[in-house]
Amino acid sequence: MLRRVPVRLLGGLIAVALVVAAWTTISVHNQAFREEATPADVILVLGAAEYVGRPSPVLRSRLDHALELYQKGLAPRILTTGGAGGDPIFTEGDVGRAYLLRRNVPAEAITVEEEGSTTAESAVAAAEIMIRMNLNSCIVVTDGYHIYRVKKLLENRGFRVYGSPRKEEDRTGLKYWWLCARQAGAFLMWKAGIVV
Repeated sequence: MLRRVPVRLLGGLIAVALVVAAWTTISVHNQAFREEATPADVILVLGAAEYVGRPSPVLRSRLDHALELYQKGLAPRILTTGGAGGDPIFTEGDVGRAYLLRRNVPAEAITVEEEGSTTAESAVAAAEIMIRMNLNSCIVVTDGYHIYRVKKLLENRGFRVYGSPRKEEDRTGLKYWWLCARQAGAFLMWKAGIVV
Protein backbone atom coordinates (compact mmCIF):
# COMPACT_ATOMS: atom_id res chain seq x y z
CA MET A 1 0.00 0.00 0.00
CA LEU A 2 2.80 2.43 0.87
CA ARG A 3 4.50 1.84 -2.47
CA ARG A 4 1.34 2.63 -4.43
CA VAL A 5 1.11 6.16 -3.06
CA PRO A 6 4.56 7.27 -4.33
CA VAL A 7 3.91 5.59 -7.69
CA ARG A 8 0.56 7.37 -7.99
CA LEU A 9 2.15 10.62 -6.88
CA LEU A 10 4.92 10.23 -9.44
CA GLY A 11 2.37 9.39 -12.13
CA GLY A 12 0.33 12.44 -11.19
CA LEU A 13 3.38 14.70 -11.31
CA ILE A 14 4.35 13.35 -14.72
CA ALA A 15 0.79 13.90 -15.99
CA VAL A 16 0.81 17.50 -14.72
CA ALA A 17 4.21 18.13 -16.30
CA LEU A 18 2.98 16.80 -19.65
CA VAL A 19 -0.15 18.97 -19.52
CA VAL A 20 1.92 22.07 -18.68
CA ALA A 21 4.39 21.29 -21.49
CA ALA A 22 1.55 20.74 -23.99
CA TRP A 23 -0.24 23.93 -22.90
CA THR A 24 2.96 25.96 -23.22
CA THR A 25 3.71 24.47 -26.65
CA ILE A 26 0.24 25.51 -27.82
CA SER A 27 0.83 29.00 -26.38
CA VAL A 28 4.10 29.21 -28.35
CA HIS A 29 2.24 28.12 -31.48
CA ASN A 30 -0.60 30.62 -30.97
CA GLN A 31 1.88 33.48 -30.52
CA ALA A 32 3.68 32.43 -33.73
CA PHE A 33 0.68 33.51 -35.82
CA ARG A 34 0.03 36.79 -34.01
CA GLU A 35 0.99 40.04 -35.73
CA GLU A 36 1.15 42.65 -32.96
CA ALA A 37 3.31 45.35 -34.57
CA THR A 38 2.35 48.71 -33.16
CA PRO A 39 4.33 51.92 -32.55
CA ALA A 40 7.21 51.25 -30.15
CA ASP A 41 10.58 52.65 -29.12
CA VAL A 42 12.68 50.11 -31.02
CA ILE A 43 12.46 47.12 -33.36
CA LEU A 44 14.45 44.25 -31.85
CA VAL A 45 15.77 41.77 -34.43
CA LEU A 46 16.93 38.42 -33.05
CA GLY A 47 20.07 37.11 -34.69
CA ALA A 48 20.42 34.02 -36.85
CA ALA A 49 23.29 32.49 -38.78
CA GLU A 50 25.58 34.59 -40.90
CA TYR A 51 28.00 33.30 -43.53
CA VAL A 52 31.31 35.18 -43.60
CA GLY A 53 29.66 38.56 -43.28
CA ARG A 54 26.50 37.77 -45.21
CA PRO A 55 23.15 37.09 -43.54
CA SER A 56 21.68 33.61 -43.90
CA PRO A 57 18.25 33.45 -45.59
CA VAL A 58 16.58 33.35 -42.15
CA LEU A 59 18.50 36.38 -40.87
CA ARG A 60 17.90 38.25 -44.12
CA SER A 61 14.16 37.56 -43.85
CA ARG A 62 14.13 38.89 -40.27
CA LEU A 63 16.07 42.00 -41.29
CA ASP A 64 13.83 42.64 -44.30
CA HIS A 65 10.76 42.41 -42.07
CA ALA A 66 12.31 44.78 -39.52
CA LEU A 67 13.18 47.18 -42.35
CA GLU A 68 9.58 47.12 -43.55
CA LEU A 69 8.33 47.97 -40.04
CA TYR A 70 10.93 50.73 -39.73
CA GLN A 71 9.93 52.23 -43.10
CA LYS A 72 6.30 52.23 -41.95
CA GLY A 73 7.40 54.42 -39.05
CA LEU A 74 6.53 51.96 -36.29
CA ALA A 75 9.80 52.67 -34.45
CA PRO A 76 12.61 55.22 -34.85
CA ARG A 77 15.42 52.70 -34.34
CA ILE A 78 16.41 49.06 -34.87
CA LEU A 79 18.41 46.90 -32.46
CA THR A 80 20.17 43.92 -34.07
CA THR A 81 21.39 41.09 -31.86
CA GLY A 82 23.66 38.08 -31.96
CA GLY A 83 27.23 37.13 -31.24
CA ALA A 84 29.95 35.51 -33.30
CA GLY A 85 28.60 31.98 -33.35
CA GLY A 86 32.09 30.64 -34.03
CA ASP A 87 33.01 33.20 -36.68
CA PRO A 88 36.33 34.87 -35.74
CA ILE A 89 35.53 38.08 -37.64
CA PHE A 90 31.79 38.73 -37.92
CA THR A 91 28.91 38.77 -35.45
CA GLU A 92 25.24 38.32 -36.31
CA GLY A 93 24.48 41.74 -34.84
CA ASP A 94 27.14 43.48 -36.95
CA VAL A 95 26.10 41.64 -40.10
CA GLY A 96 22.53 42.81 -39.44
CA ARG A 97 23.74 46.38 -39.01
CA ALA A 98 25.73 46.29 -42.26
CA TYR A 99 22.75 44.83 -44.13
CA LEU A 100 20.46 47.62 -42.88
CA LEU A 101 23.02 50.33 -43.66
CA ARG A 102 23.15 49.10 -47.26
CA ARG A 103 19.39 49.59 -47.36
CA ASN A 104 19.64 53.24 -46.33
CA VAL A 105 18.82 52.95 -42.62
CA PRO A 106 20.84 55.76 -40.98
CA ALA A 107 23.71 54.59 -38.76
CA GLU A 108 22.32 56.55 -35.82
CA ALA A 109 19.07 54.57 -36.05
CA ILE A 110 20.83 51.21 -35.58
CA THR A 111 22.12 49.78 -32.30
CA VAL A 112 23.99 46.47 -32.11
CA GLU A 113 24.13 43.79 -29.43
CA GLU A 114 26.92 41.39 -30.39
CA GLU A 115 27.67 39.35 -27.28
CA GLY A 116 24.72 36.97 -26.98
CA SER A 117 25.26 33.40 -28.09
CA THR A 118 21.79 32.18 -27.06
CA THR A 119 18.29 33.62 -27.16
CA ALA A 120 18.36 34.26 -23.41
CA GLU A 121 21.76 35.96 -23.54
CA SER A 122 20.71 38.18 -26.44
CA ALA A 123 17.43 39.09 -24.72
CA VAL A 124 19.22 40.01 -21.47
CA ALA A 125 21.87 42.04 -23.32
CA ALA A 126 19.21 43.79 -25.43
CA ALA A 127 17.27 44.60 -22.25
CA GLU A 128 20.38 46.20 -20.74
CA ILE A 129 20.87 48.30 -23.87
CA MET A 130 17.22 49.35 -23.83
CA ILE A 131 17.45 50.35 -20.17
CA ARG A 132 20.57 52.46 -20.84
CA MET A 133 18.83 54.14 -23.79
CA ASN A 134 15.62 54.72 -21.80
CA LEU A 135 13.56 52.62 -24.23
CA ASN A 136 10.38 51.11 -22.77
CA SER A 137 8.82 49.17 -25.62
CA CYS A 138 9.88 47.04 -28.55
CA ILE A 139 8.63 45.05 -31.51
CA VAL A 140 10.35 41.67 -31.53
CA VAL A 141 11.14 40.38 -35.02
CA THR A 142 12.16 36.75 -35.28
CA ASP A 143 10.65 33.43 -36.30
CA GLY A 144 7.12 32.98 -34.98
CA TYR A 145 7.92 30.04 -32.72
CA HIS A 146 10.65 32.15 -31.10
CA ILE A 147 8.51 35.13 -30.08
CA TYR A 148 6.67 33.73 -27.05
CA ARG A 149 9.83 33.09 -25.03
CA VAL A 150 11.53 36.34 -26.03
CA LYS A 151 8.40 38.30 -25.10
CA LYS A 152 8.26 36.66 -21.68
CA LEU A 153 11.97 37.27 -21.04
CA LEU A 154 11.61 40.98 -21.86
CA GLU A 155 8.22 41.47 -20.19
CA ASN A 156 9.79 40.03 -17.05
CA ARG A 157 12.16 43.02 -17.10
CA GLY A 158 9.30 45.49 -17.38
CA PHE A 159 9.17 46.20 -21.13
CA ARG A 160 6.09 46.40 -23.31
CA VAL A 161 6.73 43.83 -26.03
CA TYR A 162 4.93 43.23 -29.33
CA GLY A 163 5.64 40.27 -31.58
CA SER A 164 5.99 40.44 -35.33
CA PRO A 165 7.00 37.15 -36.98
CA ARG A 166 9.16 37.22 -40.06
CA LYS A 167 7.61 36.35 -43.38
CA GLU A 168 8.51 33.27 -45.45
CA GLU A 169 8.44 31.06 -42.39
CA ASP A 170 7.06 27.52 -42.60
CA ARG A 171 4.61 27.09 -39.73
CA THR A 172 3.50 23.57 -40.52
CA GLY A 173 4.78 20.05 -40.14
CA LEU A 174 6.58 18.08 -37.47
CA LYS A 175 9.75 20.19 -37.59
CA TYR A 176 7.76 23.30 -36.77
CA TRP A 177 5.98 21.61 -33.84
CA TRP A 178 9.33 20.30 -32.60
CA LEU A 179 10.66 23.89 -32.62
CA CYS A 180 7.58 25.04 -30.68
CA ALA A 181 8.10 22.26 -28.14
CA ARG A 182 11.78 23.18 -27.75
CA GLN A 183 10.90 26.82 -27.13
CA ALA A 184 8.24 25.73 -24.62
CA GLY A 185 10.81 23.56 -22.85
CA ALA A 186 13.35 26.39 -22.75
CA PHE A 187 10.69 28.76 -21.40
CA LEU A 188 9.65 26.32 -18.68
CA MET A 189 13.28 25.76 -17.71
CA TRP A 190 13.72 29.54 -17.45
CA LYS A 191 10.60 29.73 -15.24
CA ALA A 192 12.23 27.07 -13.04
CA GLY A 193 15.40 29.16 -12.79
CA ILE A 194 17.47 27.28 -15.39
CA VAL A 195 18.64 29.59 -18.18
CA VAL A 196 19.28 28.01 -21.59
